[in-house]
Amino acid sequence: MGTKIFIDGQAGTTGLGIAERLTEAGGFTLVELAGHERKDPEARRRAMGEAEVTILCLPDDAAREAVALAPAGARLLDASTAHRTSPGWVYGFAELAPGQDAAIAQAARVANPGCYATGAIALIRPLRAAGLLGATAMLSINAVSGYSGGGKAMIAAHEQAGGPAFELYALGLNHKHLPEIMAYGGLSRAPLFVPSVGHFAQGMLVSIPLHLEAHATTPARLAALYADYYGDNGVVIPRGLWAENLTPEALNGTNCLEIFIAANEAAGQAVLIARLDNLGKGASGAAVQNLNLMLGRRQ
Repeated sequence: MGTKIFIDGQAGTTGLGIAERLTEAGGFTLVELAGHERKDPEARRRAMGEAEVTILCLPDDAAREAVALAPAGARLLDASTAHRTSPGWVYGFAELAPGQDAAIAQAARVANPGCYATGAIALIRPLRAAGLLGATAMLSINAVSGYSGGGKAMIAAHEQAGGPAFELYALGLNHKHLPEIMAYGGLSRAPLFVPSVGHFAQGMLVSIPLHLEAHATTPARLAALYADYYGDNGVVIPRGLWAENLTPEALNGTNCLEIFIAANEAAGQAVLIARLDNLGKGASGAAVQNLNLMLGRRQ
C-alpha cells in the first residue's frame, strides 16, 4: 500500500498527467471515486480526509469550493490559478529562491505555478535579486506553447485536419498568469505579455528581450548570474550564451527548465529564453515535484 493521494479533477489534462506520473513512479495509491461520486461533496470530503495530500485539478471557482469543503488538517496542492497569490499559500516553484523547497515541504497549502509564469519568473527573479532589473521596469514577455495546455476546445481545434498553424491569443493583454509573474518576479509594473499557441501538442518557449545598456550588464554577466543563481539543482538548467535555433519540444516528458541567452553585444541586445514542457515543469511535473517535497520525498 503506497502513500494515499486524492486527485480532485483527475479526468482533466493535468489530473491525468499527474496520475500517470504517480503510477510510473510507484509508491502511491490513488484514492478514486466512482463516476457518480465525483461531484458529490461528501464523497470528495471523505476522500480528502483519507488522502495524505489532495491535488486540486479543477477550474478556479471549483478549486475555491474544494478548499472550503476540505476537512481540518487536509493538505492541499492546487493546480489551478485560484490561490497562486493568496495569503497562506506557498508558491510551488521550488527553485524560486533559497529555502523555497523547505517552505513547500512544510506547507499545508501549496499553489502549483502556471506554465508561462514558471518560465517568466525563472528569467526575471535572478535579475531582480541582482539589482539588474527594477520593479517598475517596462518588460515584454513573448511565449509560445503547445496546444495541450489550452483546454478541450483548443485541443479539438488543433487536432482536427487543417487546424491552425499558429495563434496569438489573450490579446486583451490581461492573461491570468500576470499576477503571479508580478508577485514572484518582484515586479510592480505589469509586463506586456503576449502568449501564443503553435500547432504542436506540448513544449514551450518563453522569451524576454533586453537592451543591455538599460540594465548595465553584458551577455557574459547574465550567463554568470543565472549559473550562480541556479547552480546545479538539476531542474532549472542554465545553458549560457546560445546562438543555435531553439525548438520548444526538446524537454517534453521531463521536469526540467533550460535557460538560454541569445545576444548581439555590439548592438547592445539580448534575449533571455526559458524552455520547458508545458505539461511537465509547467504543470504535472511540477505538481509531482511539489508533492514529493510535501511528503518528504526527494526526487
